[in-house]
Amino acid sequence: MTGQVASRMSPRSKIATLLLFPVMTLTLACQEPLVAAKVIQVIDGDTIAIEGGYHVRYIGIDAPEKDEFYYLEARQANEELVKGKRVRLEKDISDKDRYGRLLRYVYVDGTFVNAEMVWQGYARAETYTPDVKYQVYLEAVEKEARQTERGIWRQK
Repeated sequence: MTGQVASRMSPRSKIATLLLFPVMTLTLACQEPLVAAKVIQVIDGDTIAIEGGYHVRYIGIDAPEKDEFYYLEARQANEELVKGKRVRLEKDISDKDRYGRLLRYVYVDGTFVNAEMVWQGYARAETYTPDVKYQVYLEAVEKEARQTERGIWRQK
């Protein structure tokens, strides 16, 4: 759990997340090492391009597509988080999606970017089996964003 997300969560969400933390820690201990790469372009709210010409799709989330409500805001938020920075990439089960993009969990400066995008209301938690390592956590973060009406969850 990143400090930025945790400091803004409700007490109930913090408890649920803390219960999941040992499972997440064990999972991290049993995985292959994280790979670092520099972000050269932000495509949208859930896809980036990294050095070497690879496109990376964030696992477990779905941000608005071009011409959809909140697309520009999601893309801009993602840019602020990662553009020009070195990120760490974590693989789950699948390596690539049907479009050839790498499927990864993304971290920058101690922030779990996938979760931060959901927490800020720029993306929804979305299950894409078999890549579900952090899905319960991402769904809890989305619930918090919905309850506090952040981003796409704001009442019009």
